[in-house]
Amino acid sequence: MSVQTAGAERRNPDHPSAGLPLEDAELTHTGPGTPMGELLRKFWQPVCLSSELSDLPKAIRILGEDLVAFRDHAGRVGVLHRHCSHRGTSLEYGIIAENGLRCCYHGWLFDIDGTILETPGEPVGSPLSDSFRHGAYPAREFEGLVFAYLGPPEEVPPFPILDCYVEPAGNRLVPFSVWHPCNWLQVHDNVMDPVHAAFLHAQMSNIQLTESYGEVPVLDFADVPNGLVYIGGRRIGDHVWIKGNHAMLPNMGQTTALWETAHSVKYFTGVSLTKWIVPSDDTHCWMYGFRHFNEEVDPEGVGAEDECGVDSVDFFGQTGHRRYDESQREPGDWDAQVSQRPIAIHALEHLGTTDRGVVSLRRMLRQSVRRERDPLADLKAQCTSALPVHTYCYDTVLAIPPRAEGDDREFLRELGQQVVSALMDAEDYNGEERRAYLRQRMQQIEAANQ
Repeated sequence: MSVQTAGAERRNPDHPSAGLPLEDAELTHTGPGTPMGELLRKFWQPVCLSSELSDLPKAIRILGEDLVAFRDHAGRVGVLHRHCSHRGTSLEYGIIAENGLRCCYHGWLFDIDGTILETPGEPVGSPLSDSFRHGAYPAREFEGLVFAYLGPPEEVPPFPILDCYVEPAGNRLVPFSVWHPCNWLQVHDNVMDPVHAAFLHAQMSNIQLTESYGEVPVLDFADVPNGLVYIGGRRIGDHVWIKGNHAMLPNMGQTTALWETAHSVKYFTGVSLTKWIVPSDDTHCWMYGFRHFNEEVDPEGVGAEDECGVDSVDFFGQTGHRRYDESQREPGDWDAQVSQRPIAIHALEHLGTTDRGVVSLRRMLRQSVRRERDPLADLKAQCTSALPVHTYCYDTVLAIPPRAEGDDREFLRELGQQVVSALMDAEDYNGEERRAYLRQRMQQIEAANQ
Protein backbone atom coordinates (compact mmCIF):
# COMPACT_ATOMS: atom_id res chain seq x y z
CA MET A 1 0.00 0.00 0.00
CA SER A 2 1.44 3.35 -0.96
CA VAL A 3 1.46 6.11 1.65
CA GLN A 4 0.36 9.56 0.48
CA THR A 5 0.69 12.80 2.36
CA ALA A 6 -2.14 14.73 3.96
CA GLY A 7 -3.36 17.52 1.71
CA ALA A 8 -3.07 15.55 -1.54
CA GLU A 9 -6.21 15.41 -3.68
CA ARG A 10 -8.13 12.22 -4.37
CA ARG A 11 -7.79 11.04 -7.97
CA ASN A 12 -11.15 9.23 -8.18
CA PRO A 13 -13.76 11.83 -9.22
CA ASP A 14 -16.61 9.46 -8.35
CA HIS A 15 -15.50 9.02 -4.73
CA PRO A 16 -17.96 10.70 -2.31
CA SER A 17 -15.04 12.63 -0.80
CA ALA A 18 -13.67 13.78 -4.18
CA GLY A 19 -12.03 17.17 -3.83
CA LEU A 20 -11.42 16.83 -0.09
CA PRO A 21 -7.85 16.58 1.16
CA LEU A 22 -6.75 12.99 1.62
CA GLU A 23 -6.59 11.58 5.14
CA ASP A 24 -3.31 11.62 7.02
CA ALA A 25 -2.32 8.15 5.84
CA GLU A 26 0.97 8.08 7.72
CA LEU A 27 -0.94 7.93 11.01
CA THR A 28 -4.38 6.60 10.08
CA HIS A 29 -3.60 3.69 7.73
CA THR A 30 -2.72 0.51 9.64
CA GLY A 31 -2.74 -2.41 7.21
CA PRO A 32 0.26 -4.69 6.61
CA GLY A 33 3.24 -2.76 5.30
CA THR A 34 2.02 0.68 6.37
CA PRO A 35 4.22 2.71 8.74
CA MET A 36 1.63 2.85 11.54
CA GLY A 37 0.53 -0.73 11.00
CA GLU A 38 4.08 -1.97 11.35
CA LEU A 39 4.58 0.10 14.52
CA LEU A 40 1.43 -1.28 16.15
CA ARG A 41 2.47 -4.82 15.28
CA LYS A 42 5.56 -4.48 17.47
CA PHE A 43 3.39 -4.40 20.61
CA TRP A 44 1.05 -6.91 22.24
CA GLN A 45 -2.49 -5.94 21.22
CA PRO A 46 -5.77 -7.13 22.77
CA VAL A 47 -7.93 -8.87 20.18
CA CYS A 48 -11.00 -10.09 22.10
CA LEU A 49 -12.32 -10.87 25.57
CA SER A 50 -11.59 -14.26 27.09
CA SER A 51 -15.33 -14.71 27.60
CA GLU A 52 -15.82 -14.68 23.81
CA LEU A 53 -13.82 -17.89 23.41
CA SER A 54 -16.22 -20.68 24.31
CA ASP A 55 -16.93 -23.84 22.34
CA LEU A 56 -16.72 -22.01 19.00
CA PRO A 57 -13.93 -20.10 17.23
CA LYS A 58 -14.27 -16.34 16.89
CA ALA A 59 -13.61 -14.50 13.62
CA ILE A 60 -11.66 -11.30 14.26
CA ARG A 61 -10.13 -8.63 12.06
CA ILE A 62 -7.03 -6.90 13.41
CA LEU A 63 -4.79 -4.40 11.58
CA GLY A 64 -6.34 -5.29 8.25
CA GLU A 65 -5.89 -9.05 8.66
CA ASP A 66 -8.66 -11.64 8.87
CA LEU A 67 -7.90 -13.97 11.78
CA VAL A 68 -9.62 -16.48 14.02
CA ALA A 69 -9.21 -16.78 17.78
CA PHE A 70 -10.07 -19.91 19.76
CA ARG A 71 -9.45 -21.82 22.94
CA ASP A 72 -8.71 -25.51 22.47
CA HIS A 73 -9.88 -28.22 24.85
CA ALA A 74 -6.52 -28.10 26.62
CA GLY A 75 -7.31 -24.48 27.57
CA ARG A 76 -4.73 -22.86 25.29
CA VAL A 77 -5.62 -19.77 23.25
CA GLY A 78 -4.63 -19.45 19.62
CA VAL A 79 -4.81 -16.78 16.94
CA LEU A 80 -4.53 -18.14 13.39
CA HIS A 81 -4.91 -16.79 9.88
CA ARG A 82 -8.61 -17.20 9.21
CA HIS A 83 -8.51 -19.10 5.92
CA CYS A 84 -7.39 -22.71 5.89
CA SER A 85 -4.08 -23.12 4.07
CA HIS A 86 -5.45 -26.19 2.30
CA ARG A 87 -8.36 -24.78 0.27
CA GLY A 88 -9.23 -21.49 1.96
CA THR A 89 -12.29 -22.42 4.03
CA SER A 90 -12.76 -20.03 6.92
CA LEU A 91 -11.63 -21.49 10.22
CA GLU A 92 -14.43 -19.61 11.98
CA TYR A 93 -16.34 -22.79 11.01
CA GLY A 94 -13.57 -24.98 12.41
CA ILE A 95 -13.98 -27.67 15.03
CA ILE A 96 -12.16 -27.06 18.30
CA ALA A 97 -9.97 -30.03 19.18
CA GLU A 98 -8.04 -31.21 22.21
CA ASN A 99 -4.92 -29.61 20.77
CA GLY A 100 -5.70 -27.00 18.17
CA LEU A 101 -8.39 -26.23 15.61
CA ARG A 102 -9.63 -28.56 12.86
CA CYS A 103 -10.92 -27.31 9.50
CA CYS A 104 -14.49 -28.44 8.83
CA TYR A 105 -13.90 -29.02 5.11
CA HIS A 106 -11.21 -31.72 5.02
CA GLY A 107 -10.27 -32.17 8.67
CA TRP A 108 -6.84 -30.56 8.67
CA LEU A 109 -5.74 -29.91 12.26
CA PHE A 110 -3.75 -26.79 13.15
CA ASP A 111 -1.92 -26.27 16.44
CA ILE A 112 -1.95 -22.83 18.10
CA ASP A 113 1.50 -22.07 16.61
CA GLY A 114 0.41 -22.99 13.08
CA THR A 115 1.97 -26.47 13.08
CA ILE A 116 -0.06 -28.82 10.87
CA LEU A 117 -0.76 -31.77 13.13
CA GLU A 118 -2.96 -33.82 10.82
CA THR A 119 -3.95 -33.95 7.14
CA PRO A 120 -6.46 -36.83 7.30
CA GLY A 121 -7.14 -37.17 3.56
CA GLU A 122 -3.48 -37.53 2.66
CA PRO A 123 -1.79 -40.94 2.45
CA VAL A 124 0.18 -42.22 5.42
CA GLY A 125 3.69 -40.80 5.35
CA SER A 126 2.77 -37.79 3.19
CA PRO A 127 5.38 -35.04 3.61
CA LEU A 128 2.78 -32.30 3.01
CA SER A 129 2.16 -31.44 6.67
CA ASP A 130 5.89 -30.95 7.28
CA SER A 131 6.48 -28.78 4.22
CA PHE A 132 4.95 -25.53 5.59
CA ARG A 133 3.09 -24.05 8.53
CA HIS A 134 -0.20 -22.25 8.75
CA GLY A 135 -0.10 -18.55 9.65
CA ALA A 136 -0.29 -18.03 13.41
CA TYR A 137 0.51 -15.34 15.96
CA PRO A 138 1.66 -15.70 19.58
CA ALA A 139 -1.31 -15.27 21.92
CA ARG A 140 -1.84 -15.05 25.65
CA GLU A 141 -4.51 -14.16 28.18
CA PHE A 142 -4.36 -11.61 30.94
CA GLU A 143 -7.19 -10.75 33.35
CA GLY A 144 -9.94 -11.57 30.87
CA LEU A 145 -8.40 -10.11 27.71
CA VAL A 146 -6.77 -12.11 24.91
CA PHE A 147 -3.64 -10.50 23.46
CA ALA A 148 -1.77 -11.29 20.24
CA TYR A 149 1.59 -10.22 18.87
CA LEU A 150 1.52 -9.64 15.10
CA GLY A 151 5.10 -8.43 14.58
CA PRO A 152 8.36 -10.09 13.50
CA PRO A 153 8.66 -13.49 15.24
CA GLU A 154 12.26 -12.87 16.25
CA GLU A 155 11.31 -9.64 18.07
CA VAL A 156 8.52 -10.69 20.47
CA PRO A 157 8.57 -8.02 23.20
CA PRO A 158 7.99 -8.55 26.93
CA PHE A 159 4.38 -8.44 28.05
CA PRO A 160 4.31 -5.39 30.33
CA ILE A 161 2.68 -5.62 33.75
CA LEU A 162 1.70 -2.10 34.78
CA ASP A 163 1.64 -0.83 38.35
CA CYS A 164 -2.02 0.15 38.00
CA TYR A 165 -2.97 -3.51 37.51
CA VAL A 166 -1.95 -4.36 41.06
CA GLU A 167 -2.31 -1.00 42.82
CA PRO A 168 -3.94 0.00 45.05
CA ALA A 169 -4.43 -3.12 47.14
CA GLY A 170 -7.73 -4.77 46.32
CA ASN A 171 -7.93 -3.33 42.80
CA ARG A 172 -10.20 -5.38 40.49
CA LEU A 173 -9.71 -5.38 36.71
CA VAL A 174 -12.88 -5.93 34.68
CA PRO A 175 -12.41 -6.33 30.89
CA PHE A 176 -14.61 -4.61 28.32
CA SER A 177 -14.72 -3.72 24.63
CA VAL A 178 -16.41 -1.04 22.52
CA TRP A 179 -16.85 -1.13 18.73
CA HIS A 180 -16.25 2.06 16.70
CA PRO A 181 -17.03 2.33 12.98
CA CYS A 182 -14.27 4.88 12.40
CA ASN A 183 -10.51 5.23 12.28
CA TRP A 184 -8.55 4.34 15.40
CA LEU A 185 -6.75 7.67 15.79
CA GLN A 186 -9.80 9.86 16.29
CA VAL A 187 -10.69 7.62 19.24
CA HIS A 188 -7.15 7.59 20.61
CA ASP A 189 -6.84 11.39 20.29
CA ASN A 190 -9.45 11.69 23.04
CA VAL A 191 -7.05 10.67 25.81
CA MET A 192 -5.06 13.90 25.31
CA ASP A 193 -8.12 16.17 24.94
CA PRO A 194 -9.07 17.19 28.50
CA VAL A 195 -11.10 20.22 27.42
CA HIS A 196 -13.80 18.11 25.77
CA ALA A 197 -14.76 16.81 29.23
CA ALA A 198 -15.89 20.28 30.31
CA PHE A 199 -18.09 20.80 27.27
CA LEU A 200 -19.28 17.38 26.04
CA HIS A 201 -19.59 15.79 29.49
CA ALA A 202 -20.98 18.75 31.43
CA GLN A 203 -21.87 22.00 29.67
CA MET A 204 -23.50 20.95 26.40
CA SER A 205 -26.40 18.84 27.69
CA ASN A 206 -26.54 16.96 31.00
CA ILE A 207 -23.89 16.14 33.60
CA GLN A 208 -22.43 12.89 32.28
CA LEU A 209 -19.68 12.44 34.89
CA THR A 210 -19.67 15.03 37.71
CA GLU A 211 -20.39 18.76 37.86
CA SER A 212 -16.74 19.45 38.64
CA TYR A 213 -15.75 18.38 35.12
CA GLY A 214 -17.69 21.41 33.85
CA GLU A 215 -14.89 23.75 34.96
CA VAL A 216 -12.62 24.30 31.93
CA PRO A 217 -9.12 23.26 33.05
CA VAL A 218 -5.91 25.27 32.86
CA LEU A 219 -3.75 23.10 30.62
CA ASP A 220 -0.17 22.00 30.41
CA PHE A 221 1.54 18.84 29.18
CA ALA A 222 4.63 16.84 30.10
CA ASP A 223 6.66 14.09 28.46
CA VAL A 224 7.07 10.95 30.56
CA PRO A 225 9.23 7.87 29.92
CA ASN A 226 6.58 6.01 27.93
CA GLY A 227 4.45 8.79 26.47
CA LEU A 228 2.66 11.96 27.45
CA VAL A 229 0.54 13.24 30.34
CA TYR A 230 -1.66 16.28 30.47
CA ILE A 231 -1.79 18.58 33.48
CA GLY A 232 -5.33 19.84 33.97
CA GLY A 233 -5.84 22.30 36.83
CA ARG A 234 -9.34 23.21 38.01
CA ARG A 235 -10.52 25.53 40.76
CA ILE A 236 -13.38 23.84 42.65
CA GLY A 237 -14.30 26.26 45.46
CA ASP A 238 -11.54 26.22 48.05
CA HIS A 239 -9.96 23.15 46.47
CA VAL A 240 -7.56 22.74 43.57
CA TRP A 241 -7.98 19.66 41.40
CA ILE A 242 -4.95 18.62 39.32
CA LYS A 243 -5.76 15.77 36.95
CA GLY A 244 -3.64 13.95 34.39
CA ASN A 245 -4.45 11.23 31.89
CA HIS A 246 -1.54 9.25 30.44
CA ALA A 247 -1.10 8.38 26.75
CA MET A 248 1.25 5.43 26.35
CA LEU A 249 2.74 4.97 22.89
CA PRO A 250 1.55 3.85 20.54
CA ASN A 251 -2.16 3.17 21.22
CA MET A 252 -2.71 2.79 24.96
CA GLY A 253 -4.25 5.23 27.41
CA GLN A 254 -4.86 5.55 31.15
CA THR A 255 -7.73 7.62 32.54
CA THR A 256 -8.17 8.92 36.08
CA ALA A 257 -11.25 8.69 38.33
CA LEU A 258 -14.46 9.06 36.34
CA TRP A 259 -16.60 10.24 39.26
CA GLU A 260 -14.22 12.70 40.95
CA THR A 261 -16.04 15.69 42.51
CA ALA A 262 -12.93 17.37 43.99
CA HIS A 263 -14.91 18.34 47.09
CA SER A 264 -12.46 16.73 49.51
CA VAL A 265 -8.69 16.37 49.75
CA LYS A 266 -7.10 13.44 47.94
CA TYR A 267 -3.36 13.56 47.74
CA PHE A 268 -2.93 10.87 45.10
CA THR A 269 -5.28 8.48 43.31
CA GLY A 270 -4.60 6.59 40.11
CA VAL A 271 -6.23 4.80 37.21
CA SER A 272 -9.90 3.99 36.69
CA LEU A 273 -9.68 3.03 33.01
CA THR A 274 -6.95 1.33 30.97
CA LYS A 275 -7.64 1.12 27.24
CA TRP A 276 -6.10 0.18 23.91
CA ILE A 277 -7.51 1.49 20.64
CA VAL A 278 -6.94 -1.40 18.22
CA PRO A 279 -7.62 -0.92 14.50
CA SER A 280 -9.65 -3.58 12.75
CA ASP A 281 -8.91 -1.78 9.50
CA ASP A 282 -8.62 1.85 8.49
CA THR A 283 -12.29 2.69 9.13
CA HIS A 284 -13.15 0.45 12.09
CA CYS A 285 -11.59 -0.13 15.49
CA TRP A 286 -12.17 -1.66 18.90
CA MET A 287 -11.51 -0.10 22.26
CA TYR A 288 -10.39 -2.91 24.53
CA GLY A 289 -9.65 -2.26 28.14
CA PHE A 290 -9.99 -2.73 31.86
CA ARG A 291 -12.24 -0.83 34.19
CA HIS A 292 -10.53 -0.52 37.58
CA PHE A 293 -12.76 -0.98 40.60
CA ASN A 294 -11.43 0.07 43.99
CA GLU A 295 -12.39 2.41 46.81
CA GLU A 296 -9.65 4.85 45.91
CA VAL A 297 -10.97 5.90 42.50
CA ASP A 298 -14.66 5.27 43.24
CA PRO A 299 -15.30 5.64 46.99
CA GLU A 300 -19.06 6.09 46.46
CA GLY A 301 -19.37 2.90 44.41
CA VAL A 302 -20.91 4.59 41.36
CA GLY A 303 -19.35 2.17 38.86
CA ALA A 304 -21.11 -1.04 37.83
CA GLU A 305 -18.94 -4.08 37.14
CA ASP A 306 -21.85 -6.04 35.66
CA GLU A 307 -22.23 -3.44 32.87
CA CYS A 308 -18.70 -4.04 31.57
CA GLY A 309 -18.26 -6.66 28.87
CA VAL A 310 -18.47 -7.19 25.12
CA ASP A 311 -19.29 -3.84 23.46
CA SER A 312 -20.39 -2.50 26.83
CA VAL A 313 -18.97 -0.31 29.58
CA ASP A 314 -20.49 1.35 32.62
CA PHE A 315 -20.36 5.08 31.87
CA PHE A 316 -22.43 7.26 29.61
CA GLY A 317 -22.11 7.71 25.86
CA GLN A 318 -19.39 5.16 25.11
CA THR A 319 -21.24 2.86 22.68
CA GLY A 320 -23.46 3.21 19.63
CA HIS A 321 -26.42 1.37 21.10
CA ARG A 322 -28.68 4.34 21.79
CA ARG A 323 -31.39 5.59 19.43
CA TYR A 324 -30.20 8.22 16.95
CA ASP A 325 -32.45 10.95 18.35
CA GLU A 326 -31.23 10.22 21.88
CA SER A 327 -27.63 10.56 20.73
CA GLN A 328 -28.45 13.84 19.01
CA ARG A 329 -30.01 15.27 22.16
CA GLU A 330 -27.16 14.18 24.41
CA PRO A 331 -24.09 13.10 22.45
CA GLY A 332 -21.35 11.12 24.15
CA ASP A 333 -17.74 10.33 23.29
CA TRP A 334 -18.79 7.64 20.80
CA ASP A 335 -20.97 10.03 18.81
CA ALA A 336 -18.42 12.85 18.82
CA GLN A 337 -15.61 10.58 17.66
CA VAL A 338 -17.40 8.40 15.11
CA SER A 339 -19.04 11.43 13.47
CA GLN A 340 -15.66 12.91 12.47
CA ARG A 341 -15.99 10.89 9.21
CA PRO A 342 -14.84 7.26 8.74
CA ILE A 343 -11.31 8.72 8.75
CA ALA A 344 -10.91 12.21 10.22
CA ILE A 345 -9.41 14.68 7.73
CA HIS A 346 -6.66 16.44 9.66
CA ALA A 347 -6.05 18.95 6.84
CA LEU A 348 -9.55 20.37 7.40
CA GLU A 349 -9.10 20.91 11.15
CA HIS A 350 -8.52 24.36 12.66
CA LEU A 351 -6.64 23.52 15.85
CA GLY A 352 -6.42 25.87 18.81
CA THR A 353 -4.40 26.20 21.99
CA THR A 354 -6.55 23.61 23.78
CA ASP A 355 -5.52 21.03 21.15
CA ARG A 356 -1.88 21.03 22.25
CA GLY A 357 -2.18 17.52 23.67
CA VAL A 358 -3.67 16.11 20.48
CA VAL A 359 -0.97 17.83 18.41
CA SER A 360 1.76 16.52 20.73
CA LEU A 361 0.42 12.96 20.64
CA ARG A 362 0.23 12.95 16.85
CA ARG A 363 3.76 14.37 16.69
CA MET A 364 5.04 11.58 18.94
CA LEU A 365 3.32 8.97 16.77
CA ARG A 366 4.77 10.51 13.60
CA GLN A 367 8.23 10.51 15.14
CA SER A 368 7.74 6.86 16.07
CA VAL A 369 6.72 5.67 12.59
CA ARG A 370 9.63 7.66 11.13
CA ARG A 371 11.98 6.00 13.63
CA GLU A 372 12.95 9.32 15.16
CA ARG A 373 11.92 7.87 18.53
CA ASP A 374 11.57 4.25 19.64
CA PRO A 375 8.66 3.60 22.02
CA LEU A 376 9.37 -0.13 21.97
CA ALA A 377 12.91 0.43 23.26
CA ASP A 378 11.47 2.68 25.96
CA LEU A 379 9.04 -0.03 27.02
CA LYS A 380 11.70 -2.75 27.01
CA ALA A 381 13.88 -0.56 29.24
CA GLN A 382 11.03 -0.37 31.74
CA CYS A 383 10.57 -4.15 31.68
CA THR A 384 14.12 -5.03 32.69
CA SER A 385 13.14 -5.91 36.25
CA ALA A 386 10.38 -8.01 37.77
CA LEU A 387 8.74 -4.86 39.13
CA PRO A 388 5.59 -3.46 37.48
CA VAL A 389 6.02 -0.66 34.94
CA HIS A 390 5.31 2.83 36.27
CA THR A 391 2.31 4.70 34.92
CA TYR A 392 1.72 8.44 35.24
CA CYS A 393 -2.03 8.84 35.60
CA TYR A 394 -3.08 10.83 38.65
CA ASP A 395 -5.71 12.87 40.49
CA THR A 396 -4.64 15.27 43.24
CA VAL A 397 -7.14 17.42 45.17
CA LEU A 398 -5.60 19.96 47.55
CA ALA A 399 -7.20 22.37 50.04
CA ILE A 400 -5.78 25.60 48.64
CA PRO A 401 -8.12 28.63 48.53
CA PRO A 402 -8.04 31.20 45.69
CA ARG A 403 -5.24 33.76 45.70
CA ALA A 404 -6.15 37.13 47.17
CA GLU A 405 -4.10 38.76 44.45
CA GLY A 406 -2.76 37.72 41.09
CA ASP A 407 -3.92 35.39 38.34
CA ASP A 408 -5.44 32.25 39.85
CA ARG A 409 -5.22 30.45 36.51
CA GLU A 410 -1.49 31.00 36.32
CA PHE A 411 -1.28 29.79 39.92
CA LEU A 412 -3.11 26.60 38.90
CA ARG A 413 -0.61 26.08 36.12
CA GLU A 414 2.30 26.42 38.55
CA LEU A 415 0.68 23.96 40.97
CA GLY A 416 0.24 21.49 38.16
CA GLN A 417 3.92 21.69 37.35
CA GLN A 418 4.77 21.04 41.00
CA VAL A 419 2.50 17.98 41.04
CA VAL A 420 4.08 16.47 37.92
CA SER A 421 7.58 17.24 39.19
CA ALA A 422 6.75 15.22 42.30
CA LEU A 423 5.48 12.40 40.08
CA MET A 424 8.77 12.31 38.21
CA ASP A 425 10.80 12.52 41.43
CA ALA A 426 9.15 9.26 42.54
CA GLU A 427 10.92 7.18 39.86
CA ASP A 428 13.17 5.42 42.37
CA TYR A 429 10.22 4.16 44.42
CA ASN A 430 7.86 1.28 43.68
CA GLY A 431 4.53 -0.04 44.86
CA GLU A 432 3.07 1.33 48.08
CA GLU A 433 6.36 3.06 48.86
CA ARG A 434 5.96 5.14 45.68
CA ARG A 435 2.34 5.95 46.46
CA ALA A 436 3.23 6.94 50.05
CA TYR A 437 6.02 9.18 48.75
CA LEU A 438 3.62 10.87 46.33
CA ARG A 439 1.01 11.44 49.02
CA GLN A 440 3.68 13.02 51.22
CA ARG A 441 4.91 15.28 48.42
CA MET A 442 1.37 16.42 47.56
CA GLN A 443 0.74 17.21 51.21
CA GLN A 444 3.90 19.33 51.23
CA ILE A 445 2.76 21.17 48.09
CA GLU A 446 -0.58 21.86 49.76
CA ALA A 447 1.04 23.18 52.95
CA ALA A 448 3.45 25.41 51.03
CA ASN A 449 0.64 27.07 49.06
CA GLN A 450 -2.07 27.57 51.67
